[in-house]
Amino acid sequence: MRAFQRVVVLGSTGSIGESTLDVIARHPDRLAVYALSAYSRMERLAEQAQACRAAVVVVPDEAARKKFTAAWAGGQPMPEIRVGAQALADTAADPHCDSVMAAIVGAAGLPAALAAARSGKRVLLANKEALVAAGSLFMQAIRDNGAELLPIDSEHNAIFQCLPHGGRAQAPDAPAPGVRRLLLTASGGPFRGRDLEDLHDVTPAQACAHPNWSMGRKISVDSATMLNKGLEVIEAHWLFAMPADRIEVVVHPQSVVHSMVEYDDGSVLAQLGQPDMRTPIAYGLGFPERLESGVGPLDLTRLGRLDFEKPDLARFPCLALSFAALRAGQSACVALNAANEIAVDAFLGGRLAYTWIPRVIEASLEWQARQASVTLSSLDDVLALDAEARIFAGNLGLA
Repeated sequence: MRAFQRVVVLGSTGSIGESTLDVIARHPDRLAVYALSAYSRMERLAEQAQACRAAVVVVPDEAARKKFTAAWAGGQPMPEIRVGAQALADTAADPHCDSVMAAIVGAAGLPAALAAARSGKRVLLANKEALVAAGSLFMQAIRDNGAELLPIDSEHNAIFQCLPHGGRAQAPDAPAPGVRRLLLTASGGPFRGRDLEDLHDVTPAQACAHPNWSMGRKISVDSATMLNKGLEVIEAHWLFAMPADRIEVVVHPQSVVHSMVEYDDGSVLAQLGQPDMRTPIAYGLGFPERLESGVGPLDLTRLGRLDFEKPDLARFPCLALSFAALRAGQSACVALNAANEIAVDAFLGGRLAYTWIPRVIEASLEWQARQASVTLSSLDDVLALDAEARIFAGNLGLA
């Protein structure tokens, strides 16, 4: 049995964070929370910290600290409150913790995830941007510091389960032997069957109404555009050392087959399960053993059928743009991610039409291609390019 783990949950008030705390609470003999972080929901953070007796919480600024303190109900000692981005990275590297759930959405989660890797932690990676924006840097940090990397996205977790890994969570530098291709499944989101001409009038509420998964607003929009799947393609490239032409996306509306691995002998291994993130979270926390997650059994007889189809790139141009960015290189991936975050924020704020999200991304990729070549050899390099790309995307008439 693996030793007792003390866990830092970065982004604890989001859907991944809430599910992580649910799984941890089911295994008090094996898992405990050391620290939690949140950006805005201080009342919920205080509730979580009391329930799991966290030793540390990390908040973004002094105003958040005051809100957290005011929300504390008492009855037990208040946790240590750490403030700011550097405190977030320091907590991810804290010697008192063993594992870090990296679940902060967006580029804001990148420094802390990288700090966890450099400190040799078990990194449960639910933050896409660590690999999309800094894949080479992040994977090298995992290798150089003896860290463990467990993908938490349901698709990458499924692929990891279907690959030979010998009970070790390492960062490969070549594809697993005998593997022909990786097949990432996608639900198709809420607009899979909607008329293309109707998409221009899509509202944020409609885009966030995912048919299968309960997720935050930003990732729900990314799922609707399939940009989320494009980011997962880029992630899969880094996680499994797989070239772009050996990664495919298959639309699977039921979200029961989470992804597949095809081998040279024609075998295809698939991981199936309920659309509940507690399954990959429990797998990551317990690896190489399996923990009870609270997820109910899968009844295939009730499903009756499993459907698969090719993605419609006219309906989902963001997916094609993601493949193009991966083939163009790391700088293009940084621009893709930054532009998408700006565009989605504008859409959710009512400043941009849904169908303009891919236009902002495409314009940003064209802008990046015209720039002088840059070397992304450090986190500062990545963040500098990310900032420039955000400025460019933000100037495209989104206000």
